[in-house]
Amino acid sequence: MKKDIETEQDIERLVNVFYEKVSQDKLLGIIFNDIANVNWEKHLQVMYDFWENIILFTGTYEGNPVNLHRHLHDLIALNDNHFEQWNKLFIVTVDELFKGENAALAKQKAISISAIIKDKLAQIRIENENIY
Repeated sequence: MKKDIETEQDIERLVNVFYEKVSQDKLLGIIFNDIANVNWEKHLQVMYDFWENIILFTGTYEGNPVNLHRHLHDLIALNDNHFEQWNKLFIVTVDELFKGENAALAKQKAISISAIIKDKLAQIRIENENIY
């Protein structure tokens, strides 16, 4: 029987399994492994803090996801397919590993956060187009 996401170790498991899928994914892996050349050790630690804050309300994350994704968007134009694939892999991973209120919260927050980032990037693109 699956348990809910309750501890830092649960968050680490979720993040590790999810980003293993991302790194192997044909669409997203290229961004992380080749284009952004992600330092996985550093990235995973940031993601542990991010998701601990989102799910367990630890206050451990300090950062701005929109700025990071804006940088990525400058390297490769992120589009709906990228966000949809990220959401799909995240939801599948949560469902494979966990069940409960925090698992549901994680999925809801992932979808919400990715929609906000996608909208902000579109807004930035429109603003940049209006400059020229």
